[in-house]
Amino acid sequence: MKTNRSNRRALSWRALSWRAALLAAAVVGAAFQGGVVLAATKASTADHAKFKELQQGFASGPEVTRACLICHTEAAKQVHKTKHWTWEFLNPENGQKLGKKNVINNFCISIPSNYPFCTSCHVGYGWKDANFDFTAEENVDCLVCHDTTGSYRKLPGLAGHPPYQDTEIPPGSGKFAKAVDLTKVAQKVGKTSRDTCGACHFFGGGGDGVKHGDMDSSLAAPDKALDVHMDATGLDFTCGTCHRTSSHDVPGSRYTPVARDTEGAHIPGRQDDSLPATCPACHGQVPHKGGGHAAKLNDHVDVVACQTCHIPQIARGGVATKMSWDWSTAGQMGPDGKPMLKKDEAGRVIYDSKKGDFVLGENVVPEYRWFNGEVTYTLLGDRVDQGEGVTRINRLGGSASDGRSLIWPMKVFVGVQPYDPVNHTLVTPHTAGNDDTAYWKNFGWEKAIKTGMQVSGAPFSGQVDFVRTEMSWPITHMVAPKEDAVRCGECHMKGGRLEKVGGVYIPGRDANPLIDLVGWLMAGGALLGALVHGGLRIVRRNG
Repeated sequence: MKTNRSNRRALSWRALSWRAALLAAAVVGAAFQGGVVLAATKASTADHAKFKELQQGFASGPEVTRACLICHTEAAKQVHKTKHWTWEFLNPENGQKLGKKNVINNFCISIPSNYPFCTSCHVGYGWKDANFDFTAEENVDCLVCHDTTGSYRKLPGLAGHPPYQDTEIPPGSGKFAKAVDLTKVAQKVGKTSRDTCGACHFFGGGGDGVKHGDMDSSLAAPDKALDVHMDATGLDFTCGTCHRTSSHDVPGSRYTPVARDTEGAHIPGRQDDSLPATCPACHGQVPHKGGGHAAKLNDHVDVVACQTCHIPQIARGGVATKMSWDWSTAGQMGPDGKPMLKKDEAGRVIYDSKKGDFVLGENVVPEYRWFNGEVTYTLLGDRVDQGEGVTRINRLGGSASDGRSLIWPMKVFVGVQPYDPVNHTLVTPHTAGNDDTAYWKNFGWEKAIKTGMQVSGAPFSGQVDFVRTEMSWPITHMVAPKEDAVRCGECHMKGGRLEKVGGVYIPGRDANPLIDLVGWLMAGGALLGALVHGGLRIVRRNG
């Protein structure tokens, strides 16, 4: 029986790492596709409560890490080499220095000068400014990925630390987050889960479902209709089932994604350096079994990404995703002169004095574009021209003729954000904090941007204007069961899903009335000629 939306949403919230205990199960399940067996267990081979090193009180996260490293001697060194640690990535294709540390986006905008808040989602402790020691092994946070108690939580503003004592959040609210029992958590560590990964990835961009559209808290315990792979009572895949990790390095990238996987299915025991987190990695290059209609569907694999058909909508688990964010309207105060919130009829925030106006969406049909895996970013210092209309924060490469592209579904996130109209650059404002220059404290863009740009080491003219921006996010989660896949007629029609995709002839969409008429006349003429010919032969034989 399908779980209805409200029940599913309640279930997913209960399953979040800091809300409740993990789902109990011994075996995630197995999926047989293209000769590959995918299986995972949640059982550990060690009871960490019996380890002497963990039978003590811990005053801080780094103390726990030092205890972990007594046995797991190489773990921190491995983490230090990953994007989860450095938040930095050098694109080998174009030389751009990317990663969360360097890019500008059109939701929370940037990390510099906002470190203590942004780094609550870092896999480390203490990144409060640009002087963070990336070489210190005790700064690695083992618990954030390996907690199984559901009680480990890192708060914004604590630079990646959990609360070591009961902490009022936000300050002055009268609401308190309980101190984390580090000993309890350390003694119950285990494998990663959707909860541990989702604690950050479901809430990217400053809230539940804000950024991606295909990742939010509804995936903590989804039913089959929401995600056929992560179905909590079915296959129950964790994130690590597809993103199979080696030496703490999680495969997959938003900066150089694999848009077209030409490899076959991964076979256990066979050396394979291709990305395991793609559809063909499990399903192979001929995913639809059988002849007839299945064979015709397989013909589409050369042109259409699997996600295009098998993710019919995003944000369909009861959690709305932000579709646009307008910073230019921020700063309006309520009748009492204090910051205010406005909510829609569903109780969702659509205006925040600190952040501006939002447009939310549920069950959103993606946009579709050719994509070949190339991504180029507009970085700090790159010229921005307001007169061009829209500044693309990231530009996705691809065309119908390059031989490397597929038609992909995208969430297109639209923003209006501050920029420097004199230097013609995007800016990195200091938004979060209680100091006098933080925008959320004083609501003055000039002060906030001056501070942020000083930390970024970039010039600022002192003038502020706003520019329209756009980011595109390839969609790959919330895979629907096959019976809910996109139907042929949804694309093969005028005004259908692929209406804006150029460079390819799509029957039904690209029909021309004159050509169709000529074709039918030719077909009718051929049929009439055959009938006349047959009739004459019959008449002559009888005569």
